[in-house]
Amino acid sequence: MNFKLKAGAAMIGVLFLAAVFAPLITALSPSAINLQNRLKPPGEAGLMGTDHLGRDVFSRLVHGARLSIAISLAVLFVSLSAGLVLGLPAGDFGGILDSVITAVVEVLLAFPGMILSLAIVSVAGAGMFNAVIAVCITSWIGYARLARGMALSLKERDFVKAARVAGTGGFGILTRHILPNVLNPVIIYSATNISAIMMQFAGLSFLGLGVQPPTAEWGVMLNDARGYMTTAPWLTIAPSAGLVFMVTAFNLFGEGLTQYLGRNHNEPTYAALR
Repeated sequence: MNFKLKAGAAMIGVLFLAAVFAPLITALSPSAINLQNRLKPPGEAGLMGTDHLGRDVFSRLVHGARLSIAISLAVLFVSLSAGLVLGLPAGDFGGILDSVITAVVEVLLAFPGMILSLAIVSVAGAGMFNAVIAVCITSWIGYARLARGMALSLKERDFVKAARVAGTGGFGILTRHILPNVLNPVIIYSATNISAIMMQFAGLSFLGLGVQPPTAEWGVMLNDARGYMTTAPWLTIAPSAGLVFMVTAFNLFGEGLTQYLGRNHNEPTYAALR
């Protein structure tokens, strides 16, 4: 494995360990208020200080990682599934199905993802569930376009044509011959796209449209820190550093995975014709 892949995997491992073992890493509750201990700098009260309500910043950072990762993985799973289910048949079968899905994708692509998410949440109402739905709606598009493009290319390959001649049905072509060859690009796209999902959700929470206080989440932490950027800069530094670390980790992993899969899996795979 190359350096980027190893470094990204190690950093992601740190994030997942922090998320899974958050209650063991810090015994303090992320929502425990102590007004007598408010706005204490790092070292004087905890590893990363306290916020305007006396809550431990390190505890909120660690528990925020747990929530961010859980939500992002859920959005990734829904978006990936929807993109494959809609994109693969559109590319392989064509016709009305392809026209409809392509039209929907083009309409959604006319709006920047964050703007579209803001519009959806503004109409549906602020809250974590509505924010998750909004991010899912804007995230499946990339998977659908990728799956459709790959299916369009692969259905013209000789091994797919041979499978059709051998009598393999449309569903069998998709699952046995096209899907396995789409997985590598989809995995690479997912590895880099998950950081964008996290940033988009954190942005909604920062604007007060996603996770609501007092829940510990990095976007919420940045929103709470806006009024204390000069007097208590650690409130901004902690969640910002977490977001930078997270984005760097997944980008390194995605780039390393691209190099690894591109070097080791250049030839298409196909099932035996029978």
